[in-house]
Amino acid sequence: MTAAPTLRIVLGDQCSHALSALADLDPARDVVLMMEVQEECTYVPHHPQKIALILSAMRHFAAELRAQGVRVDYVALDNPENTHSFRTEVLRAVARHRPAGIVATFPGEWRVLRDMEGWEEAAGVPLDIREDDRFLCDLAWFRRWAHGRKQLRMEFFYREMRRKTGLLMDGEEPEGGRWNFDAENRQRLPEDVFPPKPPSFPPDDITREVLALVARRFGNHFGRLDGFDWPVTAAQAREALADFVARRLARFGDYQDAMAEGEATLFHALVSGAMNCGLLLPREACAAAEAAWREGRAPLNAVEGFVRQILGWREYVRGLYWLRMPAYRELNALGATRRLPGFYWSADSGMRCLDAAVAQTRDRAYAHHIQRLMVTGNFALLAGIDPAEVNGWYLQVYVDAYEWVELPNTHGMALHADGGVMASKPYAASGAYINRMSDHCRHCRFDVKQATGARACPFNHLYWDFIARHADRFGNNPRMAMPLATLRKMDPARLAALRAEARAFLDRVAPEAA
Repeated sequence: MTAAPTLRIVLGDQCSHALSALADLDPARDVVLMMEVQEECTYVPHHPQKIALILSAMRHFAAELRAQGVRVDYVALDNPENTHSFRTEVLRAVARHRPAGIVATFPGEWRVLRDMEGWEEAAGVPLDIREDDRFLCDLAWFRRWAHGRKQLRMEFFYREMRRKTGLLMDGEEPEGGRWNFDAENRQRLPEDVFPPKPPSFPPDDITREVLALVARRFGNHFGRLDGFDWPVTAAQAREALADFVARRLARFGDYQDAMAEGEATLFHALVSGAMNCGLLLPREACAAAEAAWREGRAPLNAVEGFVRQILGWREYVRGLYWLRMPAYRELNALGATRRLPGFYWSADSGMRCLDAAVAQTRDRAYAHHIQRLMVTGNFALLAGIDPAEVNGWYLQVYVDAYEWVELPNTHGMALHADGGVMASKPYAASGAYINRMSDHCRHCRFDVKQATGARACPFNHLYWDFIARHADRFGNNPRMAMPLATLRKMDPARLAALRAEARAFLDRVAPEAA
């Protein structure tokens, strides 16, 4: 008699041959189940390019497994028998294959784990949920690191991860004698510097079929599908990484915080979408960047900045997410209750920086970290937009957005909704910051040097209204001492005018939720 198979689950963000659920796969016996699930596309109405990326990556990955002789049970979205939920498709697969057990890898999102934990009882077969060891920090290690700490600062976590992995280390000391070169990575893009365009990956037959399917099913979602050229295989993702290392990494550090008219990508890597769905491993991305430095092809400030994005922030936000969920999602420390303005969908606010970020988000499902944090995020923070609405927007519109990475970055970093769990101060800024880091202001209908009046930059009066609104909360925060001191010295009549302008503007574009 042939032994009963093991049913091995590969989710849409787990398209990796290094997946723990596949570690001891027996191709002669086992079955890999992959499921295109309607509710995963619509629990928020994801950008069509994100849906297309995941479905195309899944179909290409299934083809790779089959080419290796693996039996793949693939449930396509356009299969009329598709029940459109993970649980029901798992139960149907159990009935088809009668496995001895189910093996899955720990999922990326809380809601999926809650569903997955019920599969064993519902199916009547053992379920083994394995650690997702594609990450560089396992969740047990993060919990031990966080235990007893009053503040969970990324910088200290990052240093421990450098020691743990040996990345950019010289024995027990950091290469270059410093852990962090962030102070060197804040240059504005000069007018005579022209970033090279990232590689394009035109759709093949599989991707074209997916694009047609997504257009039919999800064409009403926010975002454009035309122009889709994201990497959809591991080989393409590695090609994208190699292109970044060869052509853009050397200047990534200097200009990673810059913004510029007509330059959506600058020197950024654009590999987060591939990494977050499993096509690229974080260790190989960090190793490629480190090798470029050791071989003299990229400076240390650039390589350290890139490694910190992955080894530091990416691993840290995942650990924080699983440490604090589900309560973390409900935090609203600043009592923000206003509605998300319509121009987050229409890109017609008149604020050049914000409209540029929203327009390229609509067109490419992409904006770099400063556009997300210091433009769309900063506006939402200053305006007091309800965190649930902001989180929903970020989760919906970006090709790399999954709740484990989106929620802490938005909730903690951009909105300070967690009250300081992640960041010691809110990332609040007036128009002066945007003017310093970009050329958007010179093309804007608003005047960045004005704070009141018809042409005043909204970021200016919103900034001072935010500082005044929360002055008591931040009174003992040393990192807020400078703006609070300026606030106290401000002429009362001027402050009243600033706050009146802010209220009138917000009541027009972002009314209080009912």
